[in-house]
Amino acid sequence: MDKKGPILMKRYELGRLLGQGTFAKVYHARNLKSGQSVAIKIIDKEKVLKSGLIDQIKREISVMRLVRHPNIVQLYEVMASRTKIYFVMEFVKGGELFNMVVKGRLKEDVARKYIQQLIGAVDFCHSRGVYHRDLKPENLLLDENGDLKITDFGLSALAESKRHDGLLYTTCGTPAYVAPEVINKRGYDGRKADIWSCGVILFVLLAGFLPFHDQNLMELYRKITKGDFRCPNWFHPEAKKLLSRILEPNPSSRISIAKIMRNCWFRKGYKQIETPPSPQGQARCTLLKDVQAAFDSATDSESNSQDNVMVAPRSPLRPTCYNAFDIISLSKGFDLSGLFEKDKNHRHESRFTTTKSASVIVSKFEQIAMTESFSFKKKDGTLMLEGSREGRKGMLAIDAEICEVTPSFYVVEMKKKSGDSFEYKEFCDHELKPSLKDIVWAWQGSEQQEM
Repeated sequence: MDKKGPILMKRYELGRLLGQGTFAKVYHARNLKSGQSVAIKIIDKEKVLKSGLIDQIKREISVMRLVRHPNIVQLYEVMASRTKIYFVMEFVKGGELFNMVVKGRLKEDVARKYIQQLIGAVDFCHSRGVYHRDLKPENLLLDENGDLKITDFGLSALAESKRHDGLLYTTCGTPAYVAPEVINKRGYDGRKADIWSCGVILFVLLAGFLPFHDQNLMELYRKITKGDFRCPNWFHPEAKKLLSRILEPNPSSRISIAKIMRNCWFRKGYKQIETPPSPQGQARCTLLKDVQAAFDSATDSESNSQDNVMVAPRSPLRPTCYNAFDIISLSKGFDLSGLFEKDKNHRHESRFTTTKSASVIVSKFEQIAMTESFSFKKKDGTLMLEGSREGRKGMLAIDAEICEVTPSFYVVEMKKKSGDSFEYKEFCDHELKPSLKDIVWAWQGSEQQEM
């Protein structure tokens, strides 16, 4: 008889470890009542709180509840103790698609089947206002029937994450699969970015290797930006044509999912899957309440005496973490904005580095706001200043995003949010920059200044 594992929440028997990351471990488990095999992701709540990743976990739960589809790993329930959060998910036996690809290229019909299922599931996500943003073979699982399942929505975004211009701005994903406009850091359409990643996956399935590859990250990004790839001679001519339209560097010219689904190569043997209706009204509201409930028992919570609800404590401002995309994009000679912007000179932003702590940076901007009669707000890793005097084009407003490169080194990006461009430049040159001189290490493109 097999040795029994520990019992979780009196409902699941834990089995072998399937994988682990910085904040979570994933175990195989068995539902004691039904006998069903599941995967349980156990998240350390304290680590999540300290790292400022609460919103990311909440978003992942929300997203997985919204995207119930046969080709997406299903989230069955979310449970929580005082120290842990538990995602009870569908157990997918076949492992990662990546494990199949590393053995070599797939047969055309097999590759087409997987890309059909992937595109169908991604289209479903987009119809629910969800953008995955990290599609790659490692995040595609295969079940016992050989059907594809998308997993890992940790980097996904909801439609509500878009800014006023309808674009997303967080640079994330895996370098070889990321779209050029994401590297560019000027805002991107989540749908178009996901389509690009699907194109890279299709190429990998048919070829057995990546379309864009280089040991040097900067050279890799140059190839991606130019759409510099070649299809092997064994690719079907129609597959080559489709890939050229998906891996189009200009997102405005890139093919849409609707057109991919009408493509003759794609449609061969295609079986459209019926999907359940999306949660509406009260149902969606309930999902969001369930998400919050997972955090209501957070460590050191405060009790609200009026409604007896546990409220998580307010976390301090958390700087945005710089990743490889951000650092490479700051390198001299690697400004890609000209490929995406009509007027390179029509930019109203500046950037400086500092070795001062995030709290010191925040205090300095708050002091400047008080001195210059600006209102001051902070949200996530961004500081927001708004003038009190009406200018030629309304109130001058400035956003300053604090980005952590290392725990002792930060980049602060300042952008004009509204107001007159000339007034913004005058304020920066004569008030803002002189007031910041005691915390600035160097302004972008300038020599290092004394601390």
